[in-house]
Amino acid sequence: MPMQSYKEKISNMASAAKEHIVICKAKAQEKAEKATARSKEEKAMAKERRKAKEARAKAERAACRVDAKHSHLHTAHTHHHHQPAVAVGATAPMYPPPPAVGAAAPLAYPPAGANYL
Repeated sequence: MPMQSYKEKISNMASAAKEHIVICKAKAQEKAEKATARSKEEKAMAKERRKAKEARAKAERAACRVDAKHSHLHTAHTHHHHQPAVAVGATAPMYPPPPAVGAAAPLAYPPAGANYL
């Protein structure tokens, strides 16, 4: 199985999981809205909102699947070999930066003599 199909499969799995989460949230929100609803119309509106959210999630998943399927068309033959740009006479950055002149030395963790066992 080529690498691109693995990437596509992983992308599809991720979009399916996202869709599932959105649908579960919509159902939970619908239950909460139905519990606080005072009329049948409010309950019906809550159900319609849930259905709209589910439809939106399914449409987004379908769009993600199409994007994943066609993404290799744009990136399959582009090989970028970037070299980091270094200015002439520049030095490598020092991480972490040295303490300022006259500043107290940073504390070492864990403190000396601490026995955590």
